[in-house]
Amino acid sequence: MTRPGPLAALIALYWRERRGTLLAAALLAGLTVLAGVALLGLSGWFITATALAGAAGLGLAGLDVFRPAAAIRFLAVLRTGGRYGERVVGHEATLALLAALRERLFRGLARPEAARALMARPARLLFRLTVDVDALDSLYLRLLAPAAAALLTVVVVGGGLALLDGRLGLGLVLACLVVGVGVPLALRGAAERAARSRAAALELLRLRAIDLMAGQTDLLMTGRLDAQRQSVLAAEAALAAADDRLDRLDLRAALAVGAIGALLPAAALVAVAALLAQEALTVPQAAMVVLLALAVLEPFGALRRGVLELGRTRWAARRLRDWWSPPPPASDLPSPPEGSALVLRDVGFRHAGAPAPLFRGVSLTVAAGERVAVVGPSGAGKSTLLDLMAGERIPQDGYVLALPRTVLGQRTDLFRDSLRGNLLLAAPDADEETLWHALAQAGLDGWVRALPAGLDTMLGEGGTGLSQGQGRRLALARLILRGAPLWLLDEPTEGLDGGTARAVLARLADAAAGRALVLVTHLRREAELADRLLLLDADGRLDEVRRGDPGFAAALDRLRPD
Repeated sequence: MTRPGPLAALIALYWRERRGTLLAAALLAGLTVLAGVALLGLSGWFITATALAGAAGLGLAGLDVFRPAAAIRFLAVLRTGGRYGERVVGHEATLALLAALRERLFRGLARPEAARALMARPARLLFRLTVDVDALDSLYLRLLAPAAAALLTVVVVGGGLALLDGRLGLGLVLACLVVGVGVPLALRGAAERAARSRAAALELLRLRAIDLMAGQTDLLMTGRLDAQRQSVLAAEAALAAADDRLDRLDLRAALAVGAIGALLPAAALVAVAALLAQEALTVPQAAMVVLLALAVLEPFGALRRGVLELGRTRWAARRLRDWWSPPPPASDLPSPPEGSALVLRDVGFRHAGAPAPLFRGVSLTVAAGERVAVVGPSGAGKSTLLDLMAGERIPQDGYVLALPRTVLGQRTDLFRDSLRGNLLLAAPDADEETLWHALAQAGLDGWVRALPAGLDTMLGEGGTGLSQGQGRRLALARLILRGAPLWLLDEPTEGLDGGTARAVLARLADAAAGRALVLVTHLRREAELADRLLLLDADGRLDEVRRGDPGFAAALDRLRPD
């Protein structure tokens, strides 16, 4: 089965998620344009008819002025109300869809491997969730909705003129086809290339600017600061050149539409003059035809800009298409047999591009409530093994079974939010008492109670305002709130001083009672929590030694002391 193109997939997404609202908005857009066109044509007919009646000395006795006047007022109100309704309905539907899409993309990009690849360049993740998603709104607001309004206008106005004379209706439809189809086709190739160049240049500019700001110290120390600054200026120049190409294309398209817009009323004037000579039209009808020809091209102006941005929209849709389908939950590993918290069977794993597998045939069982520490030399694959246990990497061979689990890594991820908000990430439905209980278990409740705002104290970016030890305790409180039966810990006290680390470990040991615990570590103080040590060597093999065995103390002695 052929895979649909990115724009077709995006249109299918729009249709699946918001078709009722988007159809209503397109209908309102069409009615608004039609009301404007009809208002101008009817007004021209009415003014001409009343002027002719007055000039003939007949007054208005023989002319019905009430129904045309009422229709003009109705069309004016309809145009205003339709415009407002179209803006409210169309923009609300589009923005709501894009907001939901950002959430789905965020979840999709958090799938195994995807998030890790993006974390190497976090600016790319921000670009996908902001600029790329923003580019998608042009498809409906600047292309599909104006196209629907233009089609409805051409069909109704062309059909109405055909009732007067078939040649008038046919001529109007042909002129609109030239504007609606010919101009976009003429622009398509150059516009798509320019739009893609602009999107690429904008992303490159952002990436280089972020690298410049974030890496000033390193760039200065290595003598690369000026080179990086020049690369930013080069990206800015490329963006300006792409903008210039798009502006020139927009100007050419505007000139083409304007020229046709000027020729169409002139052609209509010639046509109605001939029909007047044949007495096939009245003078008021002739005025109406000319004014309808003048107004009928209105929706094509908005369509022109949508065509210019189509390349940017297509490129964004192509990059995001694989991620906007709802991903399976991250915790979707099958459950292990009863009595076990974690099972690995014949697991094999190779990093992308690596010459040899990191693991071959690794098997492991962790019982419910058991505490296990994975130790070994740096580079042996301890953190990768933990990722496999967490479901954040997918093994190429074998399988992993695990109970619901939570991970506490080396880095504490905190957000610019209140203490309460950072805790509720782990348990959105937790009440006040539950939050305080978790803080007490983490040894942080006394400090939080002493704060003037308590749980509503705001943190800065990345948890600014907390010491490193306080940040680890807050992460521990979040771990406790998750309530998962399996805890996976990656060097949880790395970077903490001895006293703070021992306090965190003591709290962690108490809070983990009854839960299975897997620690990846090279520190003795962390490994001492374990009932069993798994010794991972550089060849990816696992040996084990249990507490009480002769080799247990020797294995601890080989680890780095506090």
